[in-house]
Amino acid sequence: MLLLFFAPLAAIIFLPIASIPLLFGLYILSGFGMAGIGMGIMHDAIHGSYSKNKTINKIMGYTINLIGANDKVWRLQHNVLHHSFTNIEDHDDDINAPFFLRFSPHAPKNKLHRFQHLYAWFFYGLSTISWITSKDFISYRKYYKMGLVKDRKTYINGVIKIIAWKVVYYSYALVLPIILTSFAPWIVILAFLAMHFVTGLTISLIFQTAHVSPEASFPLPDEHGNMESERLAHQLETTCNFGVKSPVLSWFVGGLTHQIEHHLFPYISHIHYRKISPIVKQTAEEFGLPYHSSGSFLTAVIKHFKMLRDLGRMELQPIQGNS
Repeated sequence: MLLLFFAPLAAIIFLPIASIPLLFGLYILSGFGMAGIGMGIMHDAIHGSYSKNKTINKIMGYTINLIGANDKVWRLQHNVLHHSFTNIEDHDDDINAPFFLRFSPHAPKNKLHRFQHLYAWFFYGLSTISWITSKDFISYRKYYKMGLVKDRKTYINGVIKIIAWKVVYYSYALVLPIILTSFAPWIVILAFLAMHFVTGLTISLIFQTAHVSPEASFPLPDEHGNMESERLAHQLETTCNFGVKSPVLSWFVGGLTHQIEHHLFPYISHIHYRKISPIVKQTAEEFGLPYHSSGSFLTAVIKHFKMLRDLGRMELQPIQGNS
């Protein structure tokens, strides 16, 4: 995955490329590598499941910084909030969408949402561009105000590191190609955006189809802040597998076809998910718990499309009480 990301960029910088289609092709190829790094390397590493060695996990976790995002922000958003409060409105940042998208029946609804199943895909493609420009700073500020960042000094140091890593990323992914190639800057920028569109669409579809699906539930705490289901049962209720019979897809997405197993055991390397999934499914059935799994990735995407359509037409459900 690292080679798939860096080799096309190296070719753009160091080889005398004169073809615009080739430039776009290399950037898009690099986009698939970027998605692969996000799902197959940094995701496990930041969960502490890439290696038994903590130092190796820390080093490989920095690969998210190499693709323009930030390891500290991701850890707070994903490990802390998403895994602790999966599909819980106002707590899981993965379903806290901008005003033009609605990922939960408990989120406010507006007239735009009626068409979100048609336009959401375009904004999925823009998600990593937003991520590497503004989202990391906005999210880190938000987490600081929430008390998830230790103190102001830690926050300021974190912001400086975020800026420094982004300077490194933009330098080799965009600035050097603009300087060293013969193409007009706007052509290079468009190719760079095409790379991110591929990455954003790929990553968004993998993560969103696992949780924003007709089978997944969106439970809420009661008036005392307590959840009805125990933690592991909650993960089974809110998470869906897809395309589990495809070893190629599983390899490319870092085992995230088995999202259920990942949410139950985030500290287990994804290479073991296929082996433990029959045990998880059998145990869930034994205790009368759900085990949601779509037959293929395409089926999961279609279900997600239908869920977006339904959420665009579904009236707001009350926050108080259980869902």
